[in-house]
Amino acid sequence: MLTVVLTCLALIVLTSVFHYEVLRLLNVWLPKLKIPNRPKLLVVVLVTFAAHAVEILVYGLAMFLLITQFGVGALEGPLQSPLEASMYFSAETYTSLGFGDIRPLGPVRLLAGVEALNGLLLIGWSASYLYIAMEKFWRGADARSRP
Repeated sequence: MLTVVLTCLALIVLTSVFHYEVLRLLNVWLPKLKIPNRPKLLVVVLVTFAAHAVEILVYGLAMFLLITQFGVGALEGPLQSPLEASMYFSAETYTSLGFGDIRPLGPVRLLAGVEALNGLLLIGWSASYLYIAMEKFWRGADARSRP
């Protein structure tokens, strides 16, 4: 169980720092980007989507390693391969979709709960950043279009 707790703590720190850095780089890079302001919002959406995909991948790999290398639980359901099941489970957990056809057994259930909470916070953070970007870039685009 200690392995799972330490993994949870490490993943919270890793994904939060990664997400912070992605948003920080967007904040620096977007004003310098030589495209009209409104398409910059599409850049924000695509980059944050990619960041979430990386974070899901990290959680999925952790789940896979905890199950296959450390033997601290399992995933139950119609499984193709342990890696594929871990990735699918991670995506549905991170997005707070909930357990579907695959569910965790044993100590890795803690990781599932932590991933759901962390995903919720990181998705909310992205939504807040997108809102701020919309305020900034839409206002700037509207002001320039006025006579």
